[in-house]
Order: sequence, then C-alpha cells, then structure tokens
Amino acid sequence: MKILIINGPNLNFLGIREPTIYGREDYAHLCKMIKEHAERKGVEVECYQSNHEGDLIDKIQQAYFDKVDGIVLNPGAYTHTSIALLDAAKSVGIKTVEVHISKLSERESFRQISYIGLAASKSIIGHGLNGYLEAIDYLLGE
Repeated sequence: MKILIINGPNLNFLGIREPTIYGREDYAHLCKMIKEHAERKGVEVECYQSNHEGDLIDKIQQAYFDKVDGIVLNPGAYTHTSIALLDAAKSVGIKTVEVHISKLSERESFRQISYIGLAASKSIIGHGLNGYLEAIDYLLGE
C-alpha cells in the first residue's frame, strides 16, 4: 500500500509557529514519526509539504498517476478557503483523510468551515501529531 501525506501552508513551521497550539515538535519530527509508523505497518509513505496552493493541487493530481492508495491531507489554512483543493481531491477518487493538529472547534469562527472535509472519508481533528498516525491506520482499515 502507498500513502501520501500532504501538508499545506505553514506546517513547515511546526515547533516555531504558535507552539501552544501546534506543539514544540518540528516538521522533521512529524515526518520521522510518520515514516517509522508506516514502516512498522509495512506501508510505503511519502511526506510532502508546500505553502503554495497550486503545488498542493499538482501533488494530489500526480497521486492519481502514481497509483497512490490513500492520501492524508492537512491543507492548513486552505482548508477554509480552497474549493480548488476540494475539486482536486474529488477528481482523483483516492480515499482521503483530513487531518488537523489543533481543535478547530475551539478556534476562530472562520476556521469552522472545511471545504476539504466534503471530499474526505474521515476527518481527524485536534489529536495533535498522532492524528496522522490515526489517519494511516484508518486507511489500512485498522
């Protein structure tokens, strides 16, 4: 099985940006944690991050041609603004899990809208970095 982890804007600033919300672990730690979990499960995984909406769309579309079995997607702030990411996720037909580190329900009102959630098979919100591992397990049927 091949799983693609896609992270949107500012996720590369984990550990720096608002550590009281996102924690003190950096992006490299997150990717290491994901790769170790995937290795234990016998799954191929790729971590990708971009601050650019078009790059995220390109990566989702490329997943179709790369025969990716599942996508774990944290679109960052694009969650609340990007119909284009929603359309990309819907167009490829790959099972997608939406992940957010923070509890969106406890944040600003504009963060209550999730466009990508309309394409997601599941949303894992507010479980910290472990939400990514839960998403992988979900895609594995565990």
